[in-house]
Amino acid sequence: FLVFMVFAARRGAAREASGKPPQRSSLLFPGQVPLWDWALAVAALLGALYIPLTFTGIDWTIFGHVIQFEELNFRIGAPNIYDMVFGTILVICIFEASRRAMGIVLPIIVGVFVLYALFGNLSPIQVLIIPDGNWTQLINHIYLTTEGIYGPPIKVISTVVFHFVLFGVIAQRMGLGQFFIEISQCIAGSLSGGPAKVSVLSSSLFGTISGSSIANTVTTGSLTIPAMKRIGYKPHFAGAVEAASSTGGQITPPIMGSAAFLMVEFLEIPYTTIIAAAATPALMHYVAVLGMVHFEAKKLGLRGLNKDELPRFVQVLRDGWTTLVPLTVLITVLFSGFTPYLAAFWGISSCIALGAPVIGAGMMAAMLAINPDFLTFWPFWTVGLSVLLGFTFHKKRMTWQELLEAIAMGSKYALAVGAAAGAVGIVVGVITMTGVTFRLGFMVTQGAIAGGEFVLAATSFLPFELFSLDQATLFLSLLYIAMACVLMGAGLPTTALYIMLSAVATPALGNLGIPPLAAHLFVLYYGVLADITPPVCVSAYAAGGIAGANPFRTGLTAFKLGNAKVMVPMVFCYSPAMLIVLDDYFTWQEYLLTSATCIIGVLMLGAALTGYLLREMSMPNRVLLGVAAILMVAPDLVTNLYALGIATPVLVSQVLALRRTPVRSG
Repeated sequence: FLVFMVFAARRGAAREASGKPPQRSSLLFPGQVPLWDWALAVAALLGALYIPLTFTGIDWTIFGHVIQFEELNFRIGAPNIYDMVFGTILVICIFEASRRAMGIVLPIIVGVFVLYALFGNLSPIQVLIIPDGNWTQLINHIYLTTEGIYGPPIKVISTVVFHFVLFGVIAQRMGLGQFFIEISQCIAGSLSGGPAKVSVLSSSLFGTISGSSIANTVTTGSLTIPAMKRIGYKPHFAGAVEAASSTGGQITPPIMGSAAFLMVEFLEIPYTTIIAAAATPALMHYVAVLGMVHFEAKKLGLRGLNKDELPRFVQVLRDGWTTLVPLTVLITVLFSGFTPYLAAFWGISSCIALGAPVIGAGMMAAMLAINPDFLTFWPFWTVGLSVLLGFTFHKKRMTWQELLEAIAMGSKYALAVGAAAGAVGIVVGVITMTGVTFRLGFMVTQGAIAGGEFVLAATSFLPFELFSLDQATLFLSLLYIAMACVLMGAGLPTTALYIMLSAVATPALGNLGIPPLAAHLFVLYYGVLADITPPVCVSAYAAGGIAGANPFRTGLTAFKLGNAKVMVPMVFCYSPAMLIVLDDYFTWQEYLLTSATCIIGVLMLGAALTGYLLREMSMPNRVLLGVAAILMVAPDLVTNLYALGIATPVLVSQVLALRRTPVRSG
């Protein structure tokens, strides 16, 4: 209902963001909303309410007409005409709502899956042929059961994701985002290529609360991209640094967009396990981006910011340390064993109490009036501490209007994600109804076996065996699935994409012996990579717009900067010890070896792609270092030794070049 009230029909943007004067209220535009949008909103509402209203059956008499049918449990499998009508109405409304909120790509993908459910028996590909389908079977499965629209995605969005989205928006308004940016400036601003390193650090910190690559790009990029251009970075590179850094917010604990909460539902493991597993891979991504930024700065001889261009560290801490309190509250409650949405609730309460202490004091009074036992519940007193800090130390106060605007903005974000979750629920329903995941998994495996046999045949002239057929099959399977994830991710929001990929790709990875947690993180990483992969690289487009650069070139450079996102998922599939929490695979020796060689490998690859390590490199040396980097990233001691052997001549030549030429002033 609210999607049709907020999002206009002609573009996927809020009405007030269109730049046009608001439509006056009239008979055709009641409440400044067109009459046809009211009709769609009411239709969606009726389609959604039909299930709970008829759950226990119906025995109504309306204008002498008797409507009588059984409770829902007895209608599943044999839907009546009313089930079909209201189910069809809701499906149509979901298509239109997702188009308005997310653009045309998602409805097209959902439409393809619906057509497959209806006409998959006509598939030209033998393995994808399914029994005859019809609309009645489809509506029964996606509307009357919990396998479709009313599945885990909607449950998680409504109970968890909304709270964290709201926390991120209110925390930003309360000053936490600005504090992260200023702290990053103090830490890295004076270094070589300082503004780019500030971009990486601030985006990693801001990503912990925003969980949105676009929001991250626009918020931090508006400050960091002009600064990067000012000291000498090319516009496309400045935009690419921001885009590559910002997409890291989707994989950076503790919020990780919405995907982590969906993983909790799909894998049935604690949220703290998810964020502990994601910590090291996220670190690898930012190490890779920082490394390439540093090499590029040295190559161009770029300086850092002058002292008078930087904020004073002591002043920043004195003015902004209080903004860390709500984030600390959220993390503490979360790691104390409480549910994620309870942690988000106390985090939001702390944000409001700190930014608007008068409102916070009123909230505490209301809580005690409802339940005096709050006095014995320690998170309640964190709100009291926030109220006290808000009155005494906190600098940035929120008015009622600012608080309401933050709540409205968070709600709009949640509406868009909710519309996407409903649409993807249809896809998940089709997948569970047709069993297409097992068919796709079979196709991937068979294709990988054929590819592995070809590669073995092509390398048979060598006096030794490079790899076995099983090793080649596993690598090619991972490669095929990664490519499919990136292609499916073109233009889709991370949440919607992850839901689809978890249903389509993770079973195939499971068949290869990949642990479930590693499989889910694998598809998430490659799905997020789509945000910086041309031709549809939404984060790169946003950053390119700010930088005044060609968006396609920005996307290509951002993809190059995000090289760790390409390699690290392969690493933790081969060596799950990197994820720490998988007891069957974890040892400290394996973890440290895997992490150390991965860091060295991504830095070597960054140098090879940039063309600079200690001095500029020739193309043959770049190729050698790139090969060595890939072998170094592979979590195997033998390949690591090969990597050292290949990289040694390059390193020696770089040291000799360093001694021959003076250091640049930058």
